[in-house]
Amino acid sequence: MNQALAASAYTDHFARDHLPPAEWWPELRFDLPELQYPPRLNCAALLLDDGARAHPERIAIRGAQEEWTYAQLRQQVDRIANVLRGPMRLETGNRVLLRGANSPLMAACILAVFKAGLIAVPTMPLLRARELGAIANKAQVNAVLCADSLCAELAAAELPAAARANSLTFDALQAQMADQSAHFDAVDTSADDVCLISFTSGTTGVPKGTMHFHRDVMVICDCFPRSVLQSQRSDIFIGTPPLAFTFGLGGLLLFPLRVGATAVLLEKLTPETLLKAIETQRATVCFTAPTFYRQMAVLADRFDLSSLTKSVSAGEALPLATRESWRQATGLTMIDGIGATELLHIFISAAGDKVRPGATGKPVPGYQACILDHQGNPVGAGVIGRLAVKGPTGCRYLADERQQDYVLNGWNLTGDAYEMDADGYFYYRSRTDDMIISAGYNIAGPEVEDVLLRHPAVAECGVIGRADEERGQIVEAHVVLRAGFAESPALTAQLQEFVKEQIAPYKYPRSIKFLKALPRTETGKLQRFKLRDE
Repeated sequence: MNQALAASAYTDHFARDHLPPAEWWPELRFDLPELQYPPRLNCAALLLDDGARAHPERIAIRGAQEEWTYAQLRQQVDRIANVLRGPMRLETGNRVLLRGANSPLMAACILAVFKAGLIAVPTMPLLRARELGAIANKAQVNAVLCADSLCAELAAAELPAAARANSLTFDALQAQMADQSAHFDAVDTSADDVCLISFTSGTTGVPKGTMHFHRDVMVICDCFPRSVLQSQRSDIFIGTPPLAFTFGLGGLLLFPLRVGATAVLLEKLTPETLLKAIETQRATVCFTAPTFYRQMAVLADRFDLSSLTKSVSAGEALPLATRESWRQATGLTMIDGIGATELLHIFISAAGDKVRPGATGKPVPGYQACILDHQGNPVGAGVIGRLAVKGPTGCRYLADERQQDYVLNGWNLTGDAYEMDADGYFYYRSRTDDMIISAGYNIAGPEVEDVLLRHPAVAECGVIGRADEERGQIVEAHVVLRAGFAESPALTAQLQEFVKEQIAPYKYPRSIKFLKALPRTETGKLQRFKLRDE
């Protein structure tokens, strides 16, 4: 049973009032000694104040134009916190919409919101006015901090009146910071006060607000990076996921701060410029999506990547072909992982000699996982079913009836179809709504995608099930070709035969459509629902 929430430090009770009913929550478990947190904690104080005292002169964050030590980062964060609680007159529990590309200032804004006893609502830089308006109104944001280069869409969005009146660009924020004290005492928040509302990235069409506590932020720092990544103070973290995406927030800011390491925050990276940045920054840990690794593998021999010791892939399924091409190019065994915005970060993974080809991995210490059938009963090894997870983090949607769909008997249902082997390794098969059933056969789209990606003509692909009167569904592949290849009936037939030669013939794509680009979220996830809607 989950314990009752401790007394909140907030005067604005919006977040508490809009948590789902307790009976809709997943079971939360804190089985590890490192997860026994005090009832009062402020995650920014633990991550930043402790670091500034322990190693003030170490580099905390590097950007394109500047770098800050831990002491300097703390000063910047405290000045922003003073702006938030001073001139902006925000009260504890208010929500602040944050809009900016990865940069030291964006990172400082997030930490300042936490430290000031406010709730961060980070948004992806590529979101448009309609999406921003939906998020702002769902979270009833009270203020906005926005990078000057990203103001246009925000100006066109329908925002709550209070947020519209209480908005600052980053330039205006920095002007106000100059007049503020470089010291701010962290608000004495409850461990289970909400500090973050993250919106899902939209692979299913309609984003949802996921609510996370100060304790949750510390939990993700003390699970995956501690037991799987085994990050050290000497590490230099780099990557592409936006800080508004929980994969990026953890991997590129929270995890390095927890161990006193360095975060490199750069915007608008391409595969080539990321490789160059790894070389020049001497980065040791890289976080990005499979699409980037696939594109970087063919360029890797042009750069000195000798500093890189660990590469983490998440955000979408990692094809075997991508894992192998990266290993051949760099000598590194990819650390695959599955996480969810609802659970904040990675909960199944493996590293080093524990990696098993084709498997995502095993539950990260602190988490449990199993496979459930459609009736909600656990199934044994070798059976494809619904992935169910429980641990120290879990789904709490902001005022959303879909909470009941995500939680079943205390388990979080991630929406993924998985299979577990006899050794407890978990193998991704598809999203549960992406499983293709054709003439009685269950076909996982990602398996077909993995084969197609091995063909020299295919740059990217997405596979879905298309309704068919005779077979129920047929496999349909949406293919982006590499330069030098052109669509033709002959190439279609060649790709179909290529799949038949690699996997069971009934899995081959009976329909192939050629596209110039695949629809993806800003975090790089393939939006299969858009392919189905075409």
